[in-house]
Amino acid sequence: MNSSQHIRSAFDRDLDMIQAKMLKMGGLVEAAILDAAKSFESRDLELAQEVRARDKKIDALEAQINEDVTRIIALRAPAASDLRTLLSILKVAGNLERIGDYAKNMAKRTNVLLQLPLIENSPASLRRLAREVQIMLKDALDAYTQRDAEMGMDIISRDRDIDELYNALFREFLTYMMEDPRNITPSMHLHFIAKNIERMGDHVTSIAEQVVFVVTGELPGEPRDKGDVTSTDLDLSQG
Repeated sequence: MNSSQHIRSAFDRDLDMIQAKMLKMGGLVEAAILDAAKSFESRDLELAQEVRARDKKIDALEAQINEDVTRIIALRAPAASDLRTLLSILKVAGNLERIGDYAKNMAKRTNVLLQLPLIENSPASLRRLAREVQIMLKDALDAYTQRDAEMGMDIISRDRDIDELYNALFREFLTYMMEDPRNITPSMHLHFIAKNIERMGDHVTSIAEQVVFVVTGELPGEPRDKGDVTSTDLDLSQG
């Protein structure tokens, strides 16, 4: 093996290691989405606390990925296509970290909602929405691993379905609030959770866009038409 082959082999090993961390992070985020929704539906405060505690592992992995990518860029001076891959990993890890935050915020609401009147069918509806986002995330990570730009574009189009499900829930919560003033506070909390899940879908879509970027060198050109009929500039990530 000559020196250039040796350098390439070392770079490939480093890249494989970073991508493995990214996929591990993705698995933790998928679990966080499902467990946050499950804790809410089953009113399981212990599981909700686990989701919040496990978010530290997600944050730690993102920090490791950032350090690894920075080190490799500094030491290896990667070629354009390799640099593109490294930058996409940073973007994917950042999106995964944000999805994890939304799941953590969702879990935080479990304790609050236990003190409020139950809105009929809302736990099951929110869990279905969360499940759709989790499946979308799994597919986006698979598309990234397989370098499948066509699959990435399909996932981007599926964000519209998430928006439609969210809009249906939003209208449902409005109806409950109008029917009985006692439903206003729980419905507002439920809307907060639904909006968090919808925002998760936006971040999954950004991951799918990185799949297209890695394969083609370009981000999808057409701006996405958001199907969210509620305010898109209201940041519900904190709380």
